Amino acid sequence: MSPHVFWQSAWHFLIGYIFYYPLFMSTLWIVGAIYFYFKNEKAIQADLIPKLREGEQWDGVSILIPCFNEGQNAVETITYALNVAYPDFEVIAINDGSSDNTLEILLELARTNPKLKVVNLAENQGKALALQAGALMAKNDYLVCIDGDALLDRYCVHWMVKHLIRYPHVAAVTGNPRIRNRTTLLGKIQVGEFSSIVGMSKRGQRSFGRLFTVSGVITGFRKSSLHEVGYWSPDMLTEDIDITWKLQRNGWEVRFAPKALVWILMPETIKGLWKQRLRWAMGGFQVMFENFKVLFAPKQTHLWGLMNALILSTLWAYSMVLDFLVWI
Repeated sequence: MSPHVFWQSAWHFLIGYIFYYPLFMSTLWIVGAIYFYFKNEKAIQADLIPKLREGEQWDGVSILIPCFNEGQNAVETITYALNVAYPDFEVIAINDGSSDNTLEILLELARTNPKLKVVNLAENQGKALALQAGALMAKNDYLVCIDGDALLDRYCVHWMVKHLIRYPHVAAVTGNPRIRNRTTLLGKIQVGEFSSIVGMSKRGQRSFGRLFTVSGVITGFRKSSLHEVGYWSPDMLTEDIDITWKLQRNGWEVRFAPKALVWILMPETIKGLWKQRLRWAMGGFQVMFENFKVLFAPKQTHLWGLMNALILSTLWAYSMVLDFLVWI
């Protein structure tokens, strides 16, 4: 084969890969999402809270809220957390070395709310260590972790904890974030992204057995499983992706609860969105390199499909960049 023919064939393959790979993956996720709906969602659409089976009960839950310079946002978040309909819970707010008045606000809220505990870290340690500090203070084995600006739906905790109560092999259950700032075009686009694309991909991944990541803004955990894998890693850019892989590599199952709703704030500027998505992308690469060895571990075959999808998606992104550079 002549060099000209080789490079022409390679170029045609690249163009075909760029075009057909998204079609293949989107078809896969759509089929998986439809299967997930009929298997897991259709029968419970009208239910306000999940029904327990004989012998099951709503065990205690600790809601962890790491706060760094949240200010007045923390008031709304904690108020919503204290008003969930779950029968037995505590709220633990972790002040992660805030430089504003967040600590004072948290302490004032705790004076009038006996269910609220405040953990103060003198210096900023990052979300991973803040969550670990809260987990170690928690009196319950079931943890619900949310961001400092997230608003819990009243029945959100029920829908996540049901899986932890019923299935002892389940370590984490991720919820369903919805965008609450919709005043700008960018905010409205993200509403569509989270309501359709993110939800569909999680349903599809769950249908095929494994999730790429739990949601950092809303996830329920079994504390004993976190202890087994060493909790969250402070050196990882995206602690939510990392903990998902750590749990699944250790044989635990991670699930998705679409009725566990939480309302979140998202960037409304191009600069803010770029910064957020760049961190997500770099964190994904970091986790990929950290867990690449699963492809050579016979006992980790349950993660091979997920890792291959991650590698192929990364190659697709670089292929798009290469194609763009060639055309300009």
